[in-house]
Amino acid sequence: MRLEGGNSFILRVEMDKQVVTFGELVSLIGQNGGDIVAIDVIQPGRKTEVRDLTVSVVEPSVLETLTVAVSAMKGIHLVNVSDRTFLLHLGGKIQVKSKVPIKNRDDLSRVYTPGVAKVCLAIRDDISKAHSLTIRRNTVAVVSDGTAVLGLGDIGPHAAMPVMEGKAMLFKELADVDAFPICLDTKDTEEIIAIVKALAPTFGGINLEDISSPRCFEIERRLKEQLDIPVFHDDQHGTAVVLLAGLINALKIVGKEIGDIKVVVCGIGAAGVACSRMLLAAGVTHLVGVDKDGAIHRGAHYDNPAWNEYAALTNPHNEQGRLSEVIEGADVFIGLSRPRLLHNEDVRRMKPDPIVFAMANPDPEISPEEAGSYVRVYATGRSDYPNQLNNVLVFPGIFRGALDARASTISESMKLAAAHAIASIVTEEELNEEYIIPSVFNDKVVPAVRKAVVLEAIHSGVARKVPSDFRNLD
Repeated sequence: MRLEGGNSFILRVEMDKQVVTFGELVSLIGQNGGDIVAIDVIQPGRKTEVRDLTVSVVEPSVLETLTVAVSAMKGIHLVNVSDRTFLLHLGGKIQVKSKVPIKNRDDLSRVYTPGVAKVCLAIRDDISKAHSLTIRRNTVAVVSDGTAVLGLGDIGPHAAMPVMEGKAMLFKELADVDAFPICLDTKDTEEIIAIVKALAPTFGGINLEDISSPRCFEIERRLKEQLDIPVFHDDQHGTAVVLLAGLINALKIVGKEIGDIKVVVCGIGAAGVACSRMLLAAGVTHLVGVDKDGAIHRGAHYDNPAWNEYAALTNPHNEQGRLSEVIEGADVFIGLSRPRLLHNEDVRRMKPDPIVFAMANPDPEISPEEAGSYVRVYATGRSDYPNQLNNVLVFPGIFRGALDARASTISESMKLAAAHAIASIVTEEELNEEYIIPSVFNDKVVPAVRKAVVLEAIHSGVARKVPSDFRNLD
């Protein structure tokens, strides 16, 4: 078991009091590097009892040795080992609550039969009223098939649920959006599209999550074409938006214009394609995508149709070769691949004041220690280094704005507006090499992104409602 959430865990032990004393157990735990900080009696008894022991250790590596010793002790049955993260997940992390109480027969008749019938008929006669008379106006489906979860890969829909629950929590806590996790036990593209279409009347937006490439492109494209509500694949577009926000501010530090730089993107999966498209839309003209077989270029034929489209849009000089070759003269490196692919000798071949966004998780393409003084601005997807490029800065505000405007889609221009809004949170006085992007806990982010998204939705004609706080704006 891997220790999470700090260097403490809980041992649930069943103790045969006729064979061993509690003092002997405490002594054994101490001898093996543990310090008991809390004791809870779960099931008392004359002959046996069950206790939960909260144990603190100096190093997580002590955990395995200590649990083996406890398991081997005569008179002790080790029932379970949990850490605080596992305990937090017991029973799931979210729940459904009613907005109004049901205290008497009159309350019941209004929220359910017979009163609810007239609301149903009103929606039947005017389907747009579903947005004002049901939860649809504020509800997003977080949909996954569990095929590309975090850095864990294809772990299946059951194992993906804790991540989707966490996503739903972030929607609610940061933007007051009611989100619900839906994990599908199918990898079939057509089946996923059909299921999401069938679910759409319940939701005001669809957040696709952790669906492997290249299926994710087809699923999102088809759903966007066939639904009249926002469909947003966060692994693609959330990453692209936060990356652009960080780059906008990083370029201010190095004094370069976005149209003049050479960008190398390493890892052309779902996020790599979306980030590249976003950078091109923002004004980058010299962008080279690299995957495990080298630079993606015109003249080659790729089995992945997305790569053939990608080759036509990127690499204007049709460069070929490995990462170490095409990195020559680059201003910006963007890693969306795997650990330790970039080395300091590669960085030294970049132009002066290089920008490196090494976003592979949990280990980046190049560590900050190896990048050292060669890199002017360094960012990752991790929370324990400066400049964390985290999608949490994006999706709550984007959906808050799209729902409030009843947008039919989330357009490229809305994503660009969101990126500029996030970048604008960092003031000129605050901006420096280790602070190019606001914290995910910065309470200015969601309102700024919401405002930018609503204004762009109105301007581009995809808004079907003007929120009340925007009606007096010019």
